[in-house]
Amino acid sequence: MKRIVILGAGESGAGAAVLAKMKGFDTFVSDTSAIKDKYKEQLDQYRIAWEEGHHTPELILNADEVIKSPGIPNDAPLIVKLREQGTPIISEIEFAGRYTDAKMICITGSNGKTTTTSLIYHIFKSAGLNVGLAGNIGNSLALQVATEYHDYYVIELSSFQLDDMYEFRANIAVLLNITPDHMDRYDHDMQKYVDAKFRITQNQTSDDAFIFWNDDPIIRHELEKHGLQAHLYPFSAVKEEDAIAYAADDEIVINTPIAFNMEQEELALHGTHNLYNSLAAGISANLAGIRKECIRQALSDFKGVPHRLERVATVRGVTFINDSKATNVNSCWYALQSMRTKVVLILGGTDKGNDYTEIESLVREKCAALVFLGVDNRKLHRFFDPMGLPCAEVNTGMKDAVEAAYRLAKRGETVLLSPCCASFDLFKNYEDRGDQFKKYVREL
Repeated sequence: MKRIVILGAGESGAGAAVLAKMKGFDTFVSDTSAIKDKYKEQLDQYRIAWEEGHHTPELILNADEVIKSPGIPNDAPLIVKLREQGTPIISEIEFAGRYTDAKMICITGSNGKTTTTSLIYHIFKSAGLNVGLAGNIGNSLALQVATEYHDYYVIELSSFQLDDMYEFRANIAVLLNITPDHMDRYDHDMQKYVDAKFRITQNQTSDDAFIFWNDDPIIRHELEKHGLQAHLYPFSAVKEEDAIAYAADDEIVINTPIAFNMEQEELALHGTHNLYNSLAAGISANLAGIRKECIRQALSDFKGVPHRLERVATVRGVTFINDSKATNVNSCWYALQSMRTKVVLILGGTDKGNDYTEIESLVREKCAALVFLGVDNRKLHRFFDPMGLPCAEVNTGMKDAVEAAYRLAKRGETVLLSPCCASFDLFKNYEDRGDQFKKYVREL
């Protein structure tokens, strides 16, 4: 019996274990951290052996194949040892893709993935299609393949997931943008990160579609290097000769495969970045043959996603916006660019090799004050202190950050949590960071 070992027992790992067990593999799960109770119960329900708090090498190195959590770095000693002995290491998405014939709509990019994925899923679901939501949001793809049946899956894919995908094929691949992110994970080599993102196009055939932002210089450069077989569907913020979808005269326009247009003011999501997200989602739905009226309705009634430019409250004339999902500099750029008032910006956390020059001009233009929220804020001070803006230093937690921002803000201004950084120095994850922000804002 073939032995499958799963490293990491979060949503993707537990789901992969269930699928492996149901397919008859000798299955074992190992996690160096404590496994959440709900995943322990799931593993026990399917009689899957597991360990937590450590890895036992002799129970792992004898695997025929390893499914790795995307959060485990490639230079982890156990991963290095497995690769040295030739053990295949794959992602949960790669594994799950072997056991379903569903159409795969896959979304990646440095920014906008979650919003676009959620919007596409909303359109498909509203149109009555049998669709699952997977990847970085929703239940794991593997668990859904094991326990449900869907005709379509809409999947958000990070570069870490794409790193360990080899045979998986996206029927519709969406690449929103590529800007520096996770440089610490890619040896501060931008090309390695770019290559990871472009893996979303691997294995595509002439029956498939590749949707991408036509104005992204990195994407355009890479297109010349890849002999892509898929049909290309470039979109742009403005009308361009080679873009099949764009914004013009206050409308969004999609020319192919079915002509579609919609007033921008009717879109549920506003801002330049959300215009791109709406265009990518509209093209995806168009390619799936969803009726125009269904696309228009879903684009107009979508509720957005938590922690992405989420309006929390207005307190004594100060508006608070939760953009905790902005874990890189480019995402913060989009948030600042969409602001229409002066901003007190809360930023900081675990730096991923950030270059803050991208937001320098917007900070000078838009920000009235800054709050640095992190265990170590020295890099933020070095870059932003010369601007001379009022600044608060917070390394204790969100409650103090919210109170500091509130003191600095004037009536009519906006407090924006858009950290540019990962959350792991003070919080469990970006959701925890955003939830705490909302909690303490509502307690003001």
